[in-house]
This record gives sequence, C-alpha cells and structure tokens, in this order.
Amino acid sequence: MSATISAGVGLWLDRPPEDALHTAALADELDYPNLWIGEMATYDAFALATAIALGTRRIPLTLGPLAVTVRDPVMIAMGVASVANLTRRRVDVALGTSSRTVVEEWHGRSRAGSSAALAETATALRPLLDGDRAEIAGTAVRTAGYRLRLDPPKSAIAVAAFGEMAIEAAATRADRMVVNLVSAEAAGQLRERLAEAAGRAGRPVPPLTAWLPAAVDPTEESLLQVNRGLVPYLAAPGYSRMFTEAGYGEVVELARGEPRPQEVLAALPLDVVETVGLVGPAEVVERRIAAYLDAGVDEIAIVPATAGDPGGRRTLQAVKEMPCARG
Repeated sequence: MSATISAGVGLWLDRPPEDALHTAALADELDYPNLWIGEMATYDAFALATAIALGTRRIPLTLGPLAVTVRDPVMIAMGVASVANLTRRRVDVALGTSSRTVVEEWHGRSRAGSSAALAETATALRPLLDGDRAEIAGTAVRTAGYRLRLDPPKSAIAVAAFGEMAIEAAATRADRMVVNLVSAEAAGQLRERLAEAAGRAGRPVPPLTAWLPAAVDPTEESLLQVNRGLVPYLAAPGYSRMFTEAGYGEVVELARGEPRPQEVLAALPLDVVETVGLVGPAEVVERRIAAYLDAGVDEIAIVPATAGDPGGRRTLQAVKEMPCARG
C-alpha cells in the first residue's frame, strides 16, 4: 500500500528552534515530496519558510495552519506570495482557528466567530492567491480592492479541522483537510464526516492529511519529547474524548483541572504516544501507517522527534525506506 508520506517540522518547545532547519534539510535530502511548516512560539512561519527554501534544493512547502483570527486574508496572501517570489519554490497554505492560549492570551484577539472566520478566510484567499481581487463582507472577515503585485502563487488551501463547522469549511471551501494528533480510529471518523459534508455540497471529497509525531526506535528521551507535545491537547474539546476512549481518562481529568504542565507530563504514561503517533520499531511504525491509510488518510505528515535523533534523521530515513513511502 502506498500513500503520500510528507514531513513536518516539529517546533518543539523543549528543543533548540534550529532543529526545524535541520529537519527541513534532511527532508529535502531524502526527497520527501512536501514539507509542512507550522507556527508556534518561535519562528514566524513566513520567515522560517524563506530560510528553509534558501537552504534546501527543491522541497515544496505548505505553511500553517495559520490562525485566521490573528492574520487576515491579505496578510496571508502577501506572505505566501512573498515566500514563493523570493525563493521560487512551490508554496501552499493551511488555515486554522488555533487555541485560546495563542489567540486570546498571546495575541490579545478574540476567538469569537472563529468558525466563520475560517470559512470566510478560505473564500477570500482563493481569488487573492490566484491574482484576483477578493470582495467579501462577511460576519468575521472583510476585504475589498487588493490584488497581489507579485506573481500569484496559485497555492492550494488546506483547512485544519476537528469540529463540525471546521469540517464543513474544509469540505466546501478548501482543497485539503488537515488533522493533527489523531488516532487512526478518529481519522477514519473524521474522513467519514468530511465525505458527508462534501456530499451535501456536491463536491468531491478533499484529500485528508494527518500530522503525526514519529520516532522510529525511540529512546526514552524522544518518547518524553513527544509526550510533552501532547500535554496541551489532553483537555481540548474533541481530543479529551479521544484520549479518554483510548484509556487515559485519569490524566485527561487531571489536565482539565489546569495544573502545571509538568504535573500532567509526569502523570502521562510513555505509551500514550502510541495512540496518536508513529512510535516504535520500524515494523510497528509501518503497521501504524497502514492503519491510517486504511482509515482513509491520503497524506501522512510525519513530525520526527529530534531528542536523541538529531533533526529526526533516523526516523526520516527509516520511514522513507518503507514500501508505503515509495509510491
């Protein structure tokens, strides 16, 4: 069985920010077909993408998900076009609503109406990225009159989705849907909901991408790194149910009480990563990849742990050699 197996930079909070550049260089060296570049607490996504493109040979880039209540459509279109123009690289974009912490606490913006902003931003971006003017006066997004002066990148648009309104936006407005940190079972359920929403809209089902942390032959250090990345999701809507159904209800309840993150991490079993990640010996990881493909995932973006595996080379190399990654 074959599928698109892409790479993603981790932006791990407990690792040097430069790990992202190392991972990107390895993904390019190993001929991965796409590199997903998110945005968290370190690099600006457009700046990081430009540095990555200038330091690699050919790997296409997908930026985001970018928070639609933080960045407006014109800002996003200008950023994507700038990276494409300065680097002569294929650049696609992903949109999301992000978390309350990022939007409301870090940026001081409101998440009210974020579902409407997601759909309306996707609607406005399509003509902008194609070099046309966007005229939209929505409930959350308004723009009129602007047209790119740079060559239009004609980028594909992905929408990060978990809840019903985001899935609806992906099914009706996007070229792809992306999900993060989901089990194979949850990915299958999300695929079904995406297909139902696309059917109602009379559109083909957009491809589904799953971002998954990965560690082939992991050390305890790399397992801890991946687990630390799960902590913010344990109490989040949708995710809490998924982790509870997987047998981690006690730690979900602990996380809901908003303790210090270190307390949650200390209570989190190391094997929890097996629920939402590609972790273990190569043969185990290959079986896990097959489970996601059987669930209807079209692209897997592996985000390699870098603790004990500089840049994630061991993981990226091992996955690239699997038959599922050769199609």
